[in-house]
Amino acid sequence: MNDEPLLQPSRRTLAAQALGRIDAVTKAIVRPLHVTTTFERDADNSYSSGYSYGRSDNATVRDAEDIICALEGGKEACIFSSGMSAALAVFLSLQPGDRIIVPTVMYWALRKWLTVEATRWGLHVQLVDMCDHRALEQALSQGPTKIVWVETPANPLWQVTDIAAVAQLAHGHGALVVVDSTVATPIFTRPLELGADIVMHSATKYLNGHTDVIAGALVVAQASDLWQRILNIRSSHGMILGPFEAHQLIRGMRTLDLRVRASAQSALLIAETFSRHPRVRAVLYPGLANHPQHAVAARQMQGGFGGMLSICCTGGAEAAIRTAAKVKIWKRATSLGSVESLIEHRASVEGPTSPCPDDLLRLSVGIEDPGDLIGDLDAALAG
Repeated sequence: MNDEPLLQPSRRTLAAQALGRIDAVTKAIVRPLHVTTTFERDADNSYSSGYSYGRSDNATVRDAEDIICALEGGKEACIFSSGMSAALAVFLSLQPGDRIIVPTVMYWALRKWLTVEATRWGLHVQLVDMCDHRALEQALSQGPTKIVWVETPANPLWQVTDIAAVAQLAHGHGALVVVDSTVATPIFTRPLELGADIVMHSATKYLNGHTDVIAGALVVAQASDLWQRILNIRSSHGMILGPFEAHQLIRGMRTLDLRVRASAQSALLIAETFSRHPRVRAVLYPGLANHPQHAVAARQMQGGFGGMLSICCTGGAEAAIRTAAKVKIWKRATSLGSVESLIEHRASVEGPTSPCPDDLLRLSVGIEDPGDLIGDLDAALAG
C-alpha cells in the first residue's frame, strides 16, 4: 500500500481538469449541462437535492463557482450575469447613507455608475488615489466607511495598488476591502491571501477568454451577513448566469493558466519593444522597470504582469486614432482578456470626464505570435 500523502494539485491542474470532477452517472470527463429552470419537491414539500429554482441556483453554475473559488482560495463564490452585476451586487447590499471609497482610476462604466446612480441610491462615494496611502488614510479618517474598492492593475493606466497595505489601513478603520482582480487573474494575484475580504472578476474577460460569454464573479474569504445579502440580491434581481454560459465559462477556465501566461509574456515583449519606439511617448505596463509601482507589482503579481498595457502616441489624439485605424492583426474593439488582441482609443469611449490621456491606446494582448503583433503595430504607427 502506498502511504504517501496525496499531493495538493496546483491551480493550473485544478483549472485544466475543472477540479477533476467526473459525472457520477455516465462517468463523462466533461460534466453535463443542466438547463432546467425548476426542480421537483420531495413528498414533504422540501428540496433534498439542494436546488429549488433556476433564478437562484443551478448545478452547472455551482460547478463554475467551485472552480473560481478554488483558484482564488476563497470560502464561497457566486457568479453573475455580468461583471457589472457582480460589482453592483456588492454596492446594492449596502444601506442608503453608507460610505464607500473607490479609486480615481478604474473601469469607466463602474466609475460612472458609482458617481451618478450610486449617489442617487444614497451611497456616499469618495474617489481616492489608491497608490497614495496617506490620501487613503485621510479619507478613512473622515468617517465610518463600509467598503474600500480596489482595482489592480487599474484600467486603463495600469497603476498597481498594494493590496496588503490597503487592507491593513481599511481594516484598521472597520472597512471591508473588495478587489477587482480581473486583469491580474488568480494566476498572478490572489487578493484574499493578501488580506482582501472579497475578490471580484469580470469573468467575461480572462476567466472565459474566448469573447463569447458575459459573466461576473465574486469570491469571499469568509461568509457573513453581507455575503448573504449579496446572494439574496443576485436571486431577487435576476442576476444569475445562465447554465449554457456557465458551461462555456468552465470550458474557458480549463486553459486559463496557459492563456494568461502566454498573453503576459507577449505583453512584456511588446512593452519593451515600444518603450524605445520613436512614435511612442510612453508605455504603461507594470512589468517595465520604470513603472511607478513596478516593485509592488513584482511582489504582488507572482509569475507575470498581465496581458494589458497602454501606449501613448507622439502626435496626440490624432496620431493615436490614426494608428488604431491602420492595424490589420489587432482588432479595434472594446473588451479585453481574450485569445485575440484588441486595440482601442479609450478617451473616445470614456468621454470628457475620463482620466485617460487622449493620446492613449489600450492594448489587450492575446495569444497570437508576438512578432506579428509587433510588426502590425509598428507599421500602423509609421503610417
